[in-house]
Amino acid sequence: MDDFSSAAAPVPPGALPPGVLRPVRAGNGFEEALEQILRVLRLGLVPPGGRLPAERELAERLGVSRVTLREVLKVLQDEGLVASRRGRYGGTFVRERPGPGREAVHGELRRRLAGVDVEDVLRLREVLESGAAGLCAADPPDPARTARLRAALAATQEAPLADYRRADTALHLALAELSGSPSLAAQYAAVRAELNALLDCIPLLVRNLAHSQEQHAALVAAVLAGDADAAREIAREHCAGTAALLRGFLT
Repeated sequence: MDDFSSAAAPVPPGALPPGVLRPVRAGNGFEEALEQILRVLRLGLVPPGGRLPAERELAERLGVSRVTLREVLKVLQDEGLVASRRGRYGGTFVRERPGPGREAVHGELRRRLAGVDVEDVLRLREVLESGAAGLCAADPPDPARTARLRAALAATQEAPLADYRRADTALHLALAELSGSPSLAAQYAAVRAELNALLDCIPLLVRNLAHSQEQHAALVAAVLAGDADAAREIAREHCAGTAALLRGFLT
Protein backbone atom coordinates (compact mmCIF):
# COMPACT_ATOMS: atom_id res chain seq x y z
CA MET A 1 0.00 0.00 0.00
CA ASP A 2 1.24 3.47 -0.81
CA ASP A 3 2.36 5.71 2.02
CA PHE A 4 0.99 9.24 2.28
CA SER A 5 4.13 11.11 1.24
CA SER A 6 2.81 11.77 -2.27
CA ALA A 7 4.24 14.71 -4.14
CA ALA A 8 0.72 15.96 -4.86
CA ALA A 9 0.41 19.57 -3.73
CA PRO A 10 -1.50 19.86 -0.43
CA VAL A 11 -4.65 21.95 -0.41
CA PRO A 12 -5.58 24.46 2.28
CA PRO A 13 -6.66 22.91 5.61
CA GLY A 14 -10.10 21.36 5.41
CA ALA A 15 -10.40 21.82 1.62
CA LEU A 16 -10.29 19.34 -1.24
CA PRO A 17 -10.41 19.90 -5.02
CA PRO A 18 -14.00 19.78 -6.30
CA GLY A 19 -13.58 16.68 -8.47
CA VAL A 20 -11.88 14.46 -5.90
CA LEU A 21 -15.04 13.31 -4.14
CA ARG A 22 -18.26 12.42 -5.95
CA PRO A 23 -21.63 11.06 -4.85
CA VAL A 24 -21.53 7.29 -4.51
CA ARG A 25 -23.87 5.03 -6.43
CA ALA A 26 -26.81 3.44 -4.70
CA GLY A 27 -26.12 -0.03 -3.35
CA ASN A 28 -22.56 0.15 -2.01
CA GLY A 29 -22.43 3.51 -0.23
CA PHE A 30 -20.13 2.46 2.61
CA GLU A 31 -17.66 0.62 0.38
CA GLU A 32 -17.47 3.35 -2.26
CA ALA A 33 -17.19 6.17 0.29
CA LEU A 34 -14.32 4.32 1.96
CA GLU A 35 -12.64 3.82 -1.43
CA GLN A 36 -12.80 7.54 -2.21
CA ILE A 37 -11.42 8.76 1.11
CA LEU A 38 -8.62 6.19 0.98
CA ARG A 39 -7.73 7.61 -2.43
CA VAL A 40 -7.61 11.13 -0.98
CA LEU A 41 -5.13 9.88 1.62
CA ARG A 42 -2.99 8.01 -0.92
CA LEU A 43 -2.79 11.09 -3.14
CA GLY A 44 -1.47 13.14 -0.25
CA LEU A 45 -4.11 15.84 -0.78
CA VAL A 46 -4.27 16.28 2.98
CA PRO A 47 -0.75 16.23 4.50
CA PRO A 48 0.11 14.37 7.71
CA GLY A 49 -1.31 16.36 10.58
CA GLY A 50 -3.81 18.04 8.26
CA ARG A 51 -7.54 17.97 8.84
CA LEU A 52 -10.10 16.40 6.56
CA PRO A 53 -13.18 18.45 5.65
CA ALA A 54 -15.94 18.52 8.26
CA GLU A 55 -18.20 15.49 8.49
CA ARG A 56 -21.18 17.40 7.11
CA GLU A 57 -19.25 18.47 4.01
CA LEU A 58 -17.81 15.00 3.42
CA ALA A 59 -21.23 13.38 3.80
CA GLU A 60 -22.81 15.86 1.37
CA ARG A 61 -20.07 15.49 -1.24
CA LEU A 62 -20.18 11.69 -1.05
CA GLY A 63 -23.98 11.53 -0.92
CA VAL A 64 -24.04 9.36 2.21
CA SER A 65 -25.56 9.75 5.66
CA ARG A 66 -23.53 11.05 8.58
CA VAL A 67 -23.94 7.59 10.17
CA THR A 68 -22.35 5.89 7.15
CA LEU A 69 -19.56 8.48 7.03
CA ARG A 70 -18.75 7.94 10.70
CA GLU A 71 -18.49 4.19 10.08
CA VAL A 72 -16.03 4.94 7.26
CA LEU A 73 -13.96 7.24 9.48
CA LYS A 74 -13.98 4.60 12.25
CA VAL A 75 -12.42 2.10 9.84
CA LEU A 76 -9.70 4.61 8.91
CA GLN A 77 -9.07 5.30 12.58
CA ASP A 78 -8.86 1.59 13.41
CA GLU A 79 -6.32 1.19 10.60
CA GLY A 80 -4.18 3.96 12.08
CA LEU A 81 -4.67 6.28 9.11
CA VAL A 82 -6.53 9.11 10.82
CA ALA A 83 -7.15 10.34 14.35
CA SER A 84 -10.24 12.05 15.75
CA ARG A 85 -9.99 15.04 18.09
CA ARG A 86 -12.82 16.71 19.97
CA GLY A 87 -13.34 20.32 20.84
CA ARG A 88 -13.39 23.66 19.06
CA TYR A 89 -10.35 22.82 16.99
CA GLY A 90 -11.22 19.17 16.63
CA GLY A 91 -11.99 17.08 13.60
CA THR A 92 -10.47 14.15 11.72
CA PHE A 93 -6.72 14.49 11.16
CA VAL A 94 -4.40 12.50 8.92
CA ARG A 95 -1.80 10.67 10.96
CA GLU A 96 1.93 10.75 10.34
CA ARG A 97 3.34 8.02 8.13
CA PRO A 98 3.33 4.54 9.72
CA GLY A 99 6.18 3.42 11.92
CA PRO A 100 8.62 0.58 11.15
CA GLY A 101 6.21 -2.20 12.12
CA ARG A 102 3.48 -1.07 9.76
CA GLU A 103 6.05 -0.33 7.05
CA ALA A 104 7.07 -4.00 7.23
CA VAL A 105 3.44 -4.99 6.70
CA HIS A 106 3.23 -2.66 3.70
CA GLY A 107 6.39 -4.20 2.26
CA GLU A 108 4.92 -7.69 2.57
CA LEU A 109 1.74 -6.44 0.94
CA ARG A 110 3.63 -5.01 -2.01
CA ARG A 111 5.51 -8.30 -2.39
CA ARG A 112 2.30 -10.33 -2.44
CA LEU A 113 0.68 -8.01 -4.97
CA ALA A 114 3.67 -7.97 -7.32
CA GLY A 115 2.59 -9.30 -10.70
CA VAL A 116 -1.11 -9.43 -9.76
CA ASP A 117 -3.42 -7.51 -12.08
CA VAL A 118 -6.06 -6.52 -9.55
CA GLU A 119 -8.41 -5.05 -12.16
CA ASP A 120 -8.26 -8.20 -14.27
CA VAL A 121 -9.16 -10.37 -11.27
CA LEU A 122 -12.06 -8.10 -10.33
CA ARG A 123 -13.49 -7.92 -13.85
CA LEU A 124 -13.24 -11.65 -14.46
CA ARG A 125 -14.85 -12.34 -11.12
CA GLU A 126 -17.80 -10.08 -11.97
CA VAL A 127 -18.32 -11.71 -15.37
CA LEU A 128 -18.23 -15.22 -13.93
CA GLU A 129 -20.38 -14.53 -10.88
CA SER A 130 -23.08 -12.62 -12.73
CA GLY A 131 -23.09 -15.26 -15.46
CA ALA A 132 -23.36 -18.10 -12.98
CA ALA A 133 -26.19 -16.38 -11.12
CA GLY A 134 -28.15 -15.86 -14.33
CA LEU A 135 -27.67 -19.44 -15.45
CA CYS A 136 -28.73 -20.81 -12.06
CA ALA A 137 -31.87 -18.68 -12.06
CA ALA A 138 -32.78 -19.68 -15.63
CA ASP A 139 -32.78 -23.41 -14.83
CA PRO A 140 -36.02 -25.13 -13.83
CA PRO A 141 -36.67 -25.44 -10.06
CA ASP A 142 -34.79 -28.31 -8.45
CA PRO A 143 -35.17 -29.40 -4.79
CA ALA A 144 -31.54 -30.49 -4.44
CA ARG A 145 -30.23 -27.17 -5.78
CA THR A 146 -32.62 -25.25 -3.54
CA ALA A 147 -31.47 -27.17 -0.47
CA ARG A 148 -27.79 -26.67 -1.29
CA LEU A 149 -28.12 -22.92 -1.83
CA ARG A 150 -30.17 -22.42 1.32
CA ALA A 151 -27.67 -24.43 3.35
CA ALA A 152 -24.73 -22.45 1.93
CA LEU A 153 -26.50 -19.16 2.67
CA ALA A 154 -27.29 -20.27 6.23
CA ALA A 155 -23.62 -21.19 6.74
CA THR A 156 -22.54 -17.64 5.87
CA GLN A 157 -25.12 -16.22 8.27
CA GLU A 158 -24.00 -18.45 11.12
CA ALA A 159 -20.23 -18.36 10.56
CA PRO A 160 -18.04 -16.67 13.18
CA LEU A 161 -15.81 -13.91 11.87
CA ALA A 162 -12.77 -16.19 11.63
CA ASP A 163 -14.66 -18.63 9.37
CA TYR A 164 -16.63 -16.12 7.33
CA ARG A 165 -14.43 -16.06 4.26
CA ARG A 166 -14.53 -19.86 3.96
CA ALA A 167 -18.33 -19.90 4.15
CA ASP A 168 -18.57 -16.97 1.73
CA THR A 169 -16.33 -18.79 -0.75
CA ALA A 170 -18.42 -21.96 -0.44
CA LEU A 171 -21.63 -20.08 -1.27
CA HIS A 172 -20.17 -18.52 -4.41
CA LEU A 173 -18.57 -21.79 -5.49
CA ALA A 174 -21.96 -23.48 -5.10
CA LEU A 175 -23.54 -20.94 -7.45
CA ALA A 176 -20.76 -21.51 -9.99
CA GLU A 177 -21.05 -25.29 -9.76
CA LEU A 178 -24.85 -25.17 -10.07
CA SER A 179 -24.62 -23.04 -13.22
CA GLY A 180 -24.45 -26.22 -15.31
CA SER A 181 -21.10 -25.26 -16.85
CA PRO A 182 -18.09 -27.22 -15.52
CA SER A 183 -15.77 -24.85 -17.40
CA LEU A 184 -17.31 -21.81 -15.71
CA ALA A 185 -17.04 -23.50 -12.32
CA ALA A 186 -13.36 -24.31 -12.90
CA GLN A 187 -12.59 -20.77 -14.02
CA TYR A 188 -14.43 -19.35 -11.04
CA ALA A 189 -12.53 -21.56 -8.59
CA ALA A 190 -9.26 -20.22 -10.03
CA VAL A 191 -10.27 -16.57 -9.89
CA ARG A 192 -11.75 -17.00 -6.42
CA ALA A 193 -8.39 -18.25 -5.15
CA GLU A 194 -6.79 -15.05 -6.48
CA LEU A 195 -9.59 -12.94 -5.02
CA ASN A 196 -9.18 -14.50 -1.58
CA ALA A 197 -5.45 -13.77 -1.66
CA LEU A 198 -6.33 -10.10 -2.27
CA LEU A 199 -9.02 -10.11 0.42
CA ASP A 200 -6.49 -11.47 2.90
CA CYS A 201 -4.57 -8.20 2.43
CA ILE A 202 -7.37 -6.00 3.76
CA PRO A 203 -9.25 -5.96 7.08
CA LEU A 204 -12.57 -7.70 7.61
CA LEU A 205 -15.09 -4.89 8.12
CA VAL A 206 -18.25 -5.70 10.07
CA ARG A 207 -20.34 -3.12 8.17
CA ASN A 208 -19.23 -4.56 4.84
CA LEU A 209 -19.95 -8.13 5.96
CA ALA A 210 -23.47 -7.19 7.08
CA HIS A 211 -24.09 -5.53 3.71
CA SER A 212 -22.69 -8.58 1.89
CA GLN A 213 -25.06 -10.82 3.80
CA GLU A 214 -28.04 -8.75 2.66
CA GLN A 215 -26.83 -9.11 -0.92
CA HIS A 216 -26.25 -12.86 -0.48
CA ALA A 217 -29.82 -13.32 0.74
CA ALA A 218 -31.23 -11.26 -2.14
CA LEU A 219 -29.09 -13.17 -4.65
CA VAL A 220 -30.21 -16.60 -3.47
CA ALA A 221 -33.83 -15.42 -3.36
CA ALA A 222 -33.61 -14.17 -6.97
CA VAL A 223 -32.04 -17.44 -8.14
CA LEU A 224 -34.68 -19.56 -6.41
CA ALA A 225 -37.44 -17.33 -7.80
CA GLY A 226 -36.14 -17.90 -11.32
CA ASP A 227 -35.45 -14.18 -11.89
CA ALA A 228 -32.30 -14.30 -14.01
CA ASP A 229 -32.11 -10.55 -14.65
CA ALA A 230 -32.34 -9.72 -10.95
CA ALA A 231 -29.83 -12.43 -10.05
CA ARG A 232 -27.28 -11.05 -12.52
CA GLU A 233 -27.78 -7.47 -11.32
CA ILE A 234 -27.47 -8.39 -7.64
CA ALA A 235 -24.32 -10.40 -8.37
CA ARG A 236 -22.81 -7.43 -10.25
CA GLU A 237 -23.65 -5.06 -7.39
CA HIS A 238 -22.17 -7.48 -4.87
CA CYS A 239 -18.94 -7.75 -6.86
CA ALA A 240 -18.80 -3.96 -7.19
CA GLY A 241 -18.84 -3.54 -3.40
CA THR A 242 -15.90 -5.91 -2.94
CA ALA A 243 -14.08 -4.24 -5.81
CA ALA A 244 -14.49 -0.80 -4.22
CA LEU A 245 -12.88 -2.01 -0.99
CA LEU A 246 -9.99 -3.70 -2.77
CA ARG A 247 -9.33 -0.69 -4.99
CA GLY A 248 -9.43 1.57 -1.95
CA PHE A 249 -6.96 -0.42 0.09
CA LEU A 250 -4.72 -1.91 -2.59
CA THR A 251 -4.56 0.23 -5.72
